[in-house]
Amino acid sequence: MGPELLGFAAAGICAYAVDLGLFIWLRRPVGLDPLTAKALSFVAGCSVAYAGNALGTYRRREGAAVSRLRQYGIFFAVNIAGALVQLLCIAVSHYGLGLTSQRADTVSGAGVGMALATILRFWGTRTLVFRSVGREATWTG
Repeated sequence: MGPELLGFAAAGICAYAVDLGLFIWLRRPVGLDPLTAKALSFVAGCSVAYAGNALGTYRRREGAAVSRLRQYGIFFAVNIAGALVQLLCIAVSHYGLGLTSQRADTVSGAGVGMALATILRFWGTRTLVFRSVGREATWTG
C-alpha cells in the first residue's frame, strides 16, 4: 500500500498546486469573482488529480468495464464529497462550537477538514473509482 499512498499523495499535491495557482490567477489578473474562480480551479484540480491517478497511481489496476468519462464522474463526485466534509468541519467549528477566529476556521477547514477529506478521497478513489475487476465496492475497501 506504500507506493499507492505515495502516488495518491503526489497526484494530490499536483492537483492542489493547480487548484491554488489557478484560483489566484483567476482572482487577481483575470478578475473573476471568488466563487466562479474557485469552481473553475476546483474542476481543474480534480482533472489533474484524476489524470495523475489514472495514468500513474492506478495505471496497472484493471478497471471494471467503465468508461473513462463515467470513471471521471465518480472521481469528481468523491472529490465533491471531500469538499463537503471540509465545509462541514468549518460549519461545526464556526457555528456549532462558536470558534469564529480566522485561525479556528483555517484549522477546522484546512487542518481537520483536509485530513478527513483526504481519507475519504483515498478510500473513494481506490474503492469506487479504480477498483479491480470482480472486486466489489465495500466500506472497507
